[in-house]
Amino acid sequence: MSTTAKQKILIVDDEPDILELIEYNLKKEGYQVHLASNGQEAVAEAKKVLPDLIVLDIMMPKMDGIEACRIMRTMPEFKNTFMVFLTARSEEYSEIAGFNVGADDYIAKPIKPRALVSRINAILRRNNGPDEVSDNKLEVGDLVIDRESYLVYQNEKKVVLAKKEFELLYLLASKPGKVYTREVILKNIWEDSVVVTNRTIDVHIRKLREKLGEMYVSTVKGVGYKFEYTQ
Repeated sequence: MSTTAKQKILIVDDEPDILELIEYNLKKEGYQVHLASNGQEAVAEAKKVLPDLIVLDIMMPKMDGIEACRIMRTMPEFKNTFMVFLTARSEEYSEIAGFNVGADDYIAKPIKPRALVSRINAILRRNNGPDEVSDNKLEVGDLVIDRESYLVYQNEKKVVLAKKEFELLYLLASKPGKVYTREVILKNIWEDSVVVTNRTIDVHIRKLREKLGEMYVSTVKGVGYKFEYTQ
């Protein structure tokens, strides 16, 4: 309760009963909850309260959630704010559009309060990231990723990766649960190389899975990849 009490969440939805349901359940968890009923109100309220996490419905009057997220992602104060889409739409393109404008996660209606609270708790825990063993190491689940030696230890057993495989793993594991688009991966790992394609990323992901197992890197269809592990 003491950890969540300082964290602020902005809920944006044009359905009053949805706002009331989410507000009630998040306040029970100790969060500070702020409300808005459309994208325009969301941008204004976010500037005022600077929330740690924003839950945005997609289909809203005046300004939809996609546009509101896109606008806020251009503002420095929201660079590291978690953005989560809440929508009844199940079409794949709406999910892809959300990730493309900077969404961190996607929650479908109808809302199950306990599941929603659990997901929001997990998203906000991402701020803690993986355990820092030292300045050059990450510890994530049963993996220790040593940036200095470009080695990975899985259950204390050494796993040797190629340089780009290692850099790709380190990028994904530095923010467990965060979805990295292929464009972001290319920019961070291969920079401006003109010979690298999406297929190159897919091949490196396949090699990581062959060496470490299938359980760490998940594919978000049409968007990119994320690192997942259960504490």
